Amino acid sequence: MARHFYSGDMENMGSLLLRLATHALLGLAALVCGIARAQVPAADPSLEQQVRSLAEAGTQNKPAGVSRIDIQVGQLDPRLRLAPCQKVEPYLPSGARLWGKTRIGLRCVQGQVPWNVYMPVTVKIYGQALVATAPLAVGAVVTAGDVAQAEVDLAEDNSVAVADANLVVGRTLARAINPGQSLRMAHLKARQYFQAGETVKLVALGNGFSVASEGEALSAGIEGQPARVKTESGRVLTGIPAGDHRVELAL
Repeated sequence: MARHFYSGDMENMGSLLLRLATHALLGLAALVCGIARAQVPAADPSLEQQVRSLAEAGTQNKPAGVSRIDIQVGQLDPRLRLAPCQKVEPYLPSGARLWGKTRIGLRCVQGQVPWNVYMPVTVKIYGQALVATAPLAVGAVVTAGDVAQAEVDLAEDNSVAVADANLVVGRTLARAINPGQSLRMAHLKARQYFQAGETVKLVALGNGFSVASEGEALSAGIEGQPARVKTESGRVLTGIPAGDHRVELAL
C-alpha cells in the first residue's frame, strides 16, 4: 500500500536532515581545528637528525678534491599547520640534487590525515679553487696575480668553480668579480676558436683511436657551443670546438 506523507512527517524529516548535516559540519570543523592546532614537525630534534643523516648519506660519493661538507637544515614555514602524525618519514624527492640550496621531503606515513611537505636544506661542499685577489671588472683580462688558491664552497653557484690557473690566465671576464669571490666558468667570456667559412681540422674520437680530416666551418666556433662543419665529401657534421680551428666529434 502506498504511504502518504503529511506536512508533519515532512517537518520531522527536514528536522532530522538538519540535525545530521549539523553533526557532519561540526565533525568537519573539529577535524579542521585539530589540523590548525597541530605543530609543525620541524621542532622535533630526532626528525631534524633524520633529515641531516639522509643528506649526509646522499653526499658520500663526493667529488675528488672535496675537503669537507657542511649540511644546514632549515625550517618549515611557521605559518604551516599540519595534522597530527605518529610517524614522519624523510625522503629525497625525485630529481633533487644534494648540492647547494635544495630540499628534503617529509611525509606522514602514520596519521589520520596524510600530508607531504618539503624541508629546506643547504649542502655546502668545500674544496680548493681560485678566488680573486682584487676587484676585477667586466672586460678585464685575467693575469696570474689576479687569482689565488683558497678553500671555497663549490656548491655555492651552479657554474663550475675553476681550480687551474692555466684555464683562466689570459681570459676575458664576462662578469665583475669581488675580492675573495670564487672564480667560476660563467665569469669567463666564451672563446671563439674560428669563424664561419674558415677551414678547420675535424677530429673523430673513438674508443682508443682518432681520425682526422679537414672541413669548412658553417658556423662560428664558440667555446661550449656546437659547431657545424661541411666535410670534403659534402656531409654536414656537428661537433664541439676544442681549440684553434679544431672540432671534435665523438663516435
